Amino acid sequence: MKKIGIAIGALLLTACQQASIQPNNQPVTNIDGVRFLEQITAKPGTTQIPYQKYELNNGLTVILHKDTSDPLVHVDVTYHVGSAREDIGKSGFAHLFEHMMFQGSENVADEQHFKIITEAGGTLNGTTNSDRTNYFETVPANQLEKMLWLEADRMGYLLKAVTQEKFEVQRETVKNERGQRIDNVPYGRLSERIAEALFPLNHPYSWPVIGYMEDLDRVNVNDLKAFFLRWYGPNNATITVGGDINEAETLSLIKKYFASIPRGPEVENAEKTPIRLQEDRYISMEDNVHLPLVTLTYPTAYVRHEDEAPLDILSDILGSGKTSLFYKNLVKTNFAVQAAVTHPCSELACRFMLYALPHPASGKSLADIEQIIRDTLVEFEERGVTDEDLQTSKAKFESQFIFGLQSVSGKVGQLASYQTFTGNPNYITQDIARYNNVTKADVMRVYKQYIKDTGAVVMSVVPMGKADAIAAPNNFTPPNRQIPESEATGEVVARRGEDDFDRSIIPTAGANKAVTVPPTWQLTLNNGIKVLGANSTETPTTSLLIKIPAGHYYESAEKSGMASLTAQMLNEATTQRSGEDMSKALALLGSTVSISSSDRYISVNINTLSKNLTETLALALEKIQQPAFNESDFTRVKQNAIQGVINNKKNANYLSRRAFDQLLYQGSISAVPADGTVATLEKLTLEDIKGFYQQQVKPKGAKLITVSDLSKGQIEDALMSLNKWKGEGQPMTAAFPTPIVEPATIYLVDKKNAAQSVIRIGKRSLTHDMTGEYFESGLMNYTLGGAFNSRINLNLREDKGYTYGARSGFYADQYAGVYSARAEVRANVTDKSLIEFFTEIKRYHKSGITQEELSFMRNAINQRDALKYETPKAKLGFLSQLLEYNETPDFVNKRNTVVSTITKERIDALAKQHLNLDEMIIVVVGDAESLRPKLNALGYPVVDYKL
Repeated sequence: MKKIGIAIGALLLTACQQASIQPNNQPVTNIDGVRFLEQITAKPGTTQIPYQKYELNNGLTVILHKDTSDPLVHVDVTYHVGSAREDIGKSGFAHLFEHMMFQGSENVADEQHFKIITEAGGTLNGTTNSDRTNYFETVPANQLEKMLWLEADRMGYLLKAVTQEKFEVQRETVKNERGQRIDNVPYGRLSERIAEALFPLNHPYSWPVIGYMEDLDRVNVNDLKAFFLRWYGPNNATITVGGDINEAETLSLIKKYFASIPRGPEVENAEKTPIRLQEDRYISMEDNVHLPLVTLTYPTAYVRHEDEAPLDILSDILGSGKTSLFYKNLVKTNFAVQAAVTHPCSELACRFMLYALPHPASGKSLADIEQIIRDTLVEFEERGVTDEDLQTSKAKFESQFIFGLQSVSGKVGQLASYQTFTGNPNYITQDIARYNNVTKADVMRVYKQYIKDTGAVVMSVVPMGKADAIAAPNNFTPPNRQIPESEATGEVVARRGEDDFDRSIIPTAGANKAVTVPPTWQLTLNNGIKVLGANSTETPTTSLLIKIPAGHYYESAEKSGMASLTAQMLNEATTQRSGEDMSKALALLGSTVSISSSDRYISVNINTLSKNLTETLALALEKIQQPAFNESDFTRVKQNAIQGVINNKKNANYLSRRAFDQLLYQGSISAVPADGTVATLEKLTLEDIKGFYQQQVKPKGAKLITVSDLSKGQIEDALMSLNKWKGEGQPMTAAFPTPIVEPATIYLVDKKNAAQSVIRIGKRSLTHDMTGEYFESGLMNYTLGGAFNSRINLNLREDKGYTYGARSGFYADQYAGVYSARAEVRANVTDKSLIEFFTEIKRYHKSGITQEELSFMRNAINQRDALKYETPKAKLGFLSQLLEYNETPDFVNKRNTVVSTITKERIDALAKQHLNLDEMIIVVVGDAESLRPKLNALGYPVVDYKL
C-alpha cells in the first residue's frame, strides 16, 4: 500500500479549507435505501477533508467530497481485495482482474470503457497492490453520471462479458507487463525474491502482486469468475466521489446504479501475524546489471501500528537525503553510488529496507558495504536521536501531506484509503497525531525492538557470471510452494439484481461547465527574468519554476553532459554551507529546491509552504549564486554520472532512444545524450563546469513561472531578492541539420537474452508550434497511436496480446522534432509486431481517418480542458508553454477552434504527408542472434547497429 504522507501540527490547518468547498451543506437523509452515517466539515483549528458518508442497503460505502474550485469530478471505487486475498497456486488474480474490468461488461462493449471516458475528456486507470484494488477516473463535471454507470456495470454486471478469449488476451498482456516492468529491468526481481525469503511459505505477501505466470497458465476463466464473486461485491467496496458535485443529486445517481447490485459474501479483515527472523537469511541472484547491490530487509509492524510512525522517522534519519547517516557514510565517501533506507508498509506487514550499490572505484565489495551498513546502525545507536532529527523528519512529512492535497484526486484517494483500511475517512487527525507524538525515546525503542540483534534477509544482486561477488554465501532457500490439487472450477453463476430502468442505455451528459483558464499576471525583473504567475488557493503553498537557458543545446558534443553535471553541482555545497546543511535548512522549512537540466534549460524547481517563501527563495538564490564547486563533490558527482550511464546500457529502452537519436540527429547536439557518454564525462574537469556556469547560468533571458495562494503583490515583493543575481548568458548556436540515413531499414541493437524487444519506428519531422501544423498533426495521430484506444494499441495489446502498450506521436521543440511509433513486445513476436505496426501505419497513410474517429477525437480533445489546470504542477506546465512560445491564454480558444473545425480532408492530407513508412527507419533492441533470421524474412535490410 502506498505510504501516506502525514502533516504535522497547526501549519496544516488551512490545507483543506482554502478550496472552494461548501462545508455547511446539509446531509441527505430522505433517500430510501440510503443510510446517512456522518458529515465532517472544515472547522477552524482542525485538519480535515470535508465529506459526507453514507451506506446503501447492499453494504456499499459512499463518500462525497464537494470542491467547486474546478469543473471536474474524480470517482474512485476501491475494493478491499489485493494479492493477499488470493489462494496458493492462484496468484495474480487480483491484478489480472484490474485488466479484465476494463474489457467491457454486460452493457459496455469491448474496448468501450476506455473509449467512453477518453471521449468524455477524462483520464482513467486502475491499480492493484497486496491489499486493495482501485479504479478511478477524472472527468469534466458534466460526465459524472456516465462514470457511475460504467463503474456500476462492472461491479454488478461483469461476468457475462468475461470470456475465455478475453481471459487469454489479458493473461498475455499481464505477461508482457511482467516482462516490461520486472523481467526486462535491472534489479526487477529484487522485491519478489526478498518477499519469498522474508515471509513464511504461503504467507499472502510471499508471492508478487503480478503473480507467478505459471499460476495464471494453470487456471481457467471460471477460476477467475469465482474469485470475482468472492471479493468484488458492494459490501467490500467504497465509492468516493469528489469535486464539483451536488451531493443530493450524486447520491441519487449512486443509488440508481448501485443499489440493486446484490451483496457478496461477508468479508473480514485478514489477521495480522507479526514476523520475526531469528537469524540473517543470505540469498542472492545474478542479473543483467552493471552494479552489484546489497539490501538488508527486516520485518517490522504493519500499517498504522503504533510503531509505524517512529519506524518511518528512523528510516528518514538513517537513509533519506543528504541529512542522513547513509549519505554521510556511504555516498559522501564515494563508497556507494546510491544508498538509502525505506520503510514501506502494508496492511499485514511492513519492511525496513537498507540498501546500497557500491562504487566500482571504491574497491568495496558487497561484504564491505554490508559491514559499513551495520557499522552505521551501531553509530546511530551510540549517537542517538537529536532534537534536530525529529524536527526535520516531521517537517518533511508535513510538507508531503500538504502537497498531496493539491488535487481532488489526492483528497479522494486519502478518503478512500482511510475508509478501506480503518473504516474512518476522518482518520487524518489520528494520523497527524501519530507522527506529532513521536519522541526520541520512541525511535530508539523501535530500533532496538525491530533492528538491533534481529535477523534480516540479506540479498545480493550481482552481474551475470559474478556469483563469487555476493556479500556472503547463501544460507537460505525458500521452500518450494506446495500447490494443492483441486478440481477445475465449473460454470459460475453470477449474482443478479433487478432494475426499473434499462442499463443498456448510456447516460447522456449535460452541458459542459465553463472551464476558466487561470488568470495570469506578468512582470519582468530588473535582471531580465520574465515572470508569469497565477493564483491557486487549494493549499497554502507556492511552487516556482526558474528556467535558465543553459541546457544541453548550449554545450558541444565533445563535452556532452556538462550542463547536467553543472546542474548537479548546483545541488551540492554552497560557499555558505555544506550540501548537508543546505538540505537540513530546507527540510526544516518543509521546502524543496531541486535543480536539473534538459535540452534547453537548467531548471530550478521550488516548492514551499507559502509562509516560508522568503526564506526558501534565499536558500534557492544561494544555491544558484554561490556554488562552492568543491573538488570532492565534483569527483563524486562525475563518477556517479559515469556509473549511471554504464548502468543505463543495461536498459533496453535507453538503448533504443540512443540508437534512434544517433540515427535521426546525426551532426547535431541531439545525437549525443544530454547526460553524456562515458568518454565525454571522463574528460570533463571541474574547470569546465566552472567555465560553463560562468558563461551560461545567468538571469537575463530566464523564465520564472509561479503558482501560489499568495497575491501578485506578495509574490512580487518576495521575488525582488532575485534582482541580486545579474548577467546574461551566451546565445544558443546549436544547429539541427537533416541527417543522411537509409530509410526503410531495420537497425538491430543487440541485448542478449532480452525477454522483450523494444521497437521504434520513425523519422525526423516537424518543429513544435501551439496551433499550427505540428498541433494539427498531433490531432491526426491521435487515432493512430495517441490514446489507449488508438488503432496501434488496440491491435498490438488488446487484440494480439503482444505488448503492454503501444503508442505513436510527434515530439519536438522549436528547433527539431521527430515522429515515432514504439512498443516493448515479447521477444518471440518481434517480427509479428513489426508487421502489425507496418500494416496500421500504411493503412492510415493511405486511407486516413473515419468520420466516427474524427468525431471521437474532437470530443476527447475539446472536453479535457478542465483537467489541464487543476493542480499547481499542471498550472506550471501550462504557464511554461505560454512563456516558451510567447502565447497568451487565449491560445486555448484557438486550439479548440482548430479541433472543432479540422476536416477529414485535412487529417488525411497530414497522414499522407507525414506517415510515409518508406521514409522511416526501424530500430529494434533485442537478442540479435534469435531475432535476425525473422527480421531478415520481413524483406527490409537489417543492419547490426553498435552504440
